[in-house]
Amino acid sequence: MALNKIRQLDRDSVGITLPKDDMRVEGLLDENGELEGDHHIHIRHVGEGEWTLELVEEID
Repeated sequence: MALNKIRQLDRDSVGITLPKDDMRVEGLLDENGELEGDHHIHIRHVGEGEWTLELVEEID
């Protein structure tokens, strides 16, 4: 199991690094391994210590 560190981003938010290999599988990276375009993720807290992430294709 890979572990990812939770980091303080600013006073009101934290961030978690997502592995590039996972982003590549989702088709979010270009041929140089750089993030291609704008993408949004819906984060849902589902229980104690558990969240789900869902890539949102379109924002209304």
